[in-house]
Parts: sequence; structure tokens; C-alpha cells
Amino acid sequence: MKHDVTLFKTYPVREGQKIRIEDSKRSGDWEIMEVTENKMTLKCPISGKELTVDRFCFLVQELKNEEWPGQ
Repeated sequence: MKHDVTLFKTYPVREGQKIRIEDSKRSGDWEIMEVTENKMTLKCPISGKELTVDRFCFLVQELKNEEWPGQ
């Protein structure tokens, strides 16, 4: 039997990458400081706060020439 299937693929994040998270309790701008197989460490560019979380990023859109951190 055939079905419609939605595929999700984790994004291959890398250290030094600047990201913006939307629709999450971690919403905002972050820099990726460290990446392991299961975890990544994020740093807020404004407060300097760092947190280590399970890898969770999925690619939605890539923005070019964008202000970071956002207003």
C-alpha cells in the first residue's frame, strides 16, 4: 500500500556556524561552539550564555547577507 511520507533530515551543523532558531524554547540567535555525535554547545552572542543540548536542528531555510544577531 502506498502512502504520503514526510522525510526529515538532521542538518549537518558545524562549529562556528551562526544560526537563528524559530518556534522553540531556544528561539533566538546562537553560535555553535562545539559539535559531537549527539550533542552541541550553543552560545548566545548577546548574553554570552552557553548551553549544551541534544542535536536537534533541521534545515528550513538558509538566509544570505542577513543581520546577525537579529534585532
